[in-house]
Amino acid sequence: MTAAPSFDLRPIAHPLSDADRRQRMENLGFGRVFTEHMVRIRYTEDSGWGRGVLEPYGPLDLVPASSVLNYGQAIFEGFKAFRQPDGGIKTYRPEINAHRFNKSAARMAMPEMPVELFVEAVDTLVRQDRAWVPSALGDALYLRPLMIATDTALGVRPSAGYQFVLFASPSGNYFPHGLKPVSVWISEEYTRACPGGTGEAKCAGNYAASLIGQKQAQNNGCDQVVWLDAVHHRYIEEMGGMNIFFVYQEGGRATLVTPGLTGTLLPGVTRSGLLQMGPDLGFAVDERKISVEEWEADANAGRMTEAFACGTAAVITPIGEVKSRHGNWTVGNGHTGSVTAQLRETLLHIQHGLAPDRYGWMHTVV
Repeated sequence: MTAAPSFDLRPIAHPLSDADRRQRMENLGFGRVFTEHMVRIRYTEDSGWGRGVLEPYGPLDLVPASSVLNYGQAIFEGFKAFRQPDGGIKTYRPEINAHRFNKSAARMAMPEMPVELFVEAVDTLVRQDRAWVPSALGDALYLRPLMIATDTALGVRPSAGYQFVLFASPSGNYFPHGLKPVSVWISEEYTRACPGGTGEAKCAGNYAASLIGQKQAQNNGCDQVVWLDAVHHRYIEEMGGMNIFFVYQEGGRATLVTPGLTGTLLPGVTRSGLLQMGPDLGFAVDERKISVEEWEADANAGRMTEAFACGTAAVITPIGEVKSRHGNWTVGNGHTGSVTAQLRETLLHIQHGLAPDRYGWMHTVV
């Protein structure tokens, strides 16, 4: 017997025509266009998670005293739905995002959501707005689940009420220039996260605190900021909101090296996929500390031939130039390396159903 759905469906009365939707989806960038619906689920301490509703995309009902506006209890996730060759739609590892969402919730003193409810919410929205899933290689429907505190009281304490919201955005390249290598600025003045802090939680406050570093990078002519550890201020942690990999050529074999998870880095879903996929492509993998000095010396000596960042939004993005207050250097020849290109192509082919999903990463929606 099939379980009853957990959502009331209240779709928009007058949906866009196919022609209007196609027009809005022309020249997709990232996160600028949104689909016609969203999902909301409320939580109270007394009743737990209530029945969800799918409804037209629109404003949220918040008052100035809402806890999220005063004390910043807010977490989110990001992952994608991909059009398949047969016209079907699959999402990439939604259960992993659900578990990470719950880990963030626990760190922020927020309620965890059943993984099955999280995935059902996503499936409900994607099925309703399936016409918004683009089909070009690299394009996808970006999904943004979030949770915010909704108590209307000014006491400094965890909220007793929360709201889960899920919306979607058909998206193309994260960076306006596409797959061209980015330049990065190493931030020595600011710190993204510290031991015991919220670095491995995907909470809104982490991103708010990072914006000054991103602004600093742009002021120095760079695309992105690279964060260092908070204790020694010399070990590489992340690029913006993305994980970093370095490619070494050792004994005729490429090795993928990425900073280990210390509690201050976000455990990226794309990162974990590359670590799993790398050995099957003939690459060794290693998780360890890499200092700024090592990055510069190994790149200049030719031992490090490539560097790239990875994440849901940008997929895999090559790093071509590094700048800091102490000097600048180029990684490899400043172009997209062969290992970076192979990893990106392999991952995208799995996501779009153009290669076998040998890892069981893809979840069928429709």
